[in-house]
Amino acid sequence: MNSDIATLLPEFKYSRTLGTDPLTKTACILGSIKDQDAILKIEKSAFQINDDFSISQSIKTKNVKQLLHNDVYYTGLSIFEYDLQDNPDLQVTIIWPATEIHIKKYDTTEQTKFHMISETPEIYNEIVKPYIEELYDTGRLQWVKNILHNGAEAERIVYRDDDIVILPDLKWDGIDMDSLYLVGIVCRDDIRSIRDLNSSHITWLKSIKNNIYVSFLKKYGHSNIKPNQLRLFVHYQPSYYHFHIHIVNVKYNGLGNSITAGKAILLDDIIDLLEILGCEGFMKKNINYIINEQHDLWTRGLCNYVLKDPIEHRY
Repeated sequence: MNSDIATLLPEFKYSRTLGTDPLTKTACILGSIKDQDAILKIEKSAFQINDDFSISQSIKTKNVKQLLHNDVYYTGLSIFEYDLQDNPDLQVTIIWPATEIHIKKYDTTEQTKFHMISETPEIYNEIVKPYIEELYDTGRLQWVKNILHNGAEAERIVYRDDDIVILPDLKWDGIDMDSLYLVGIVCRDDIRSIRDLNSSHITWLKSIKNNIYVSFLKKYGHSNIKPNQLRLFVHYQPSYYHFHIHIVNVKYNGLGNSITAGKAILLDDIIDLLEILGCEGFMKKNINYIINEQHDLWTRGLCNYVLKDPIEHRY
C-alpha cells in the first residue's frame, strides 16, 4: 500500500481505546481505515532541553494556570511550543491493516494474566516451532524482507553490511538521545530466535557486536554516549521471528517489561552461554520466560505447560 501517514490519519475512524499508559505517556486506539481494522499509537515525545533553551520562547506564558503555591513550591499547567523538525510534540504510529494478533498485542483494557513458562526443547518443537513456520508461510514477516532486500525504509537505515541492518526502532523519535533505541536485524533468515543459535555462531555474534559499536560511534559519536552505555539484548519470545538485536541507551527505562528478566537476554550472556552449550546450542536448553494469555502461543498449547504450584513437603 502506497499511502503515507499524513493521508491515513484523517481517515482513521475511532472504535475503542485499547489502552493508555501514564508512565510512558502512550495511548493505543483501535479504529478503521477504509473499512479495515487499524491501530493508532500516540506517544508524547521526550523534552528537548539544550543550551539554547529559553523559557520565554518555549512556554506560552500567557497560558499558565497556577495550581498551588506553598512556600518555595509553585505548581501549574502550561503549554509548550513545539517544532516538528527539532522538537516534535507527538510520535504517531499507525498499523494498517491490523490483524487480530496486532489487536491482542496492544489491547490492555482487560486485566491480562501473565505466567512463567519453562519451555523445554520438546515444548518448542511441539508448539513454538510450528507457530513460527506458520508465520513465515503466511507472509507475516514480509516487512522484514522488504527492509533487508527490497529497499524499504532505506532512508532510515543507520548501518548496513552483509550481516546486519541497523535502523531506529519505531519507539524512538530519532531525536532524544536519552531514549535512544535502535534495532539490528540480521541479514540471514535461518536464525529466527535464540533457539537457532549454537557455538558455531559465536564468532559471527562477536563480529556483529563490534560492528554495532563501530557504526554507532560513526553515526552518533557527537552524543558522547559510549559503547559501554548501550544495552544490547534480544527477546524470547520475540515480537517477530527473525533474529534481531535491541540497542538501547542504558539510562532509558521507559520500556516496561521489555527489559525485564523473563523477556530480555543480554547479547553478552547469550555469547557466554553458547560457549557452554556447544554445537547443540539453545536447542538443548530449557528457556524460562513470561508469557501473557493474549499471546497466540498460550492458546496453542503453552497454557498446558505453566509452572505448577509447588507441593509442600513436611519432614
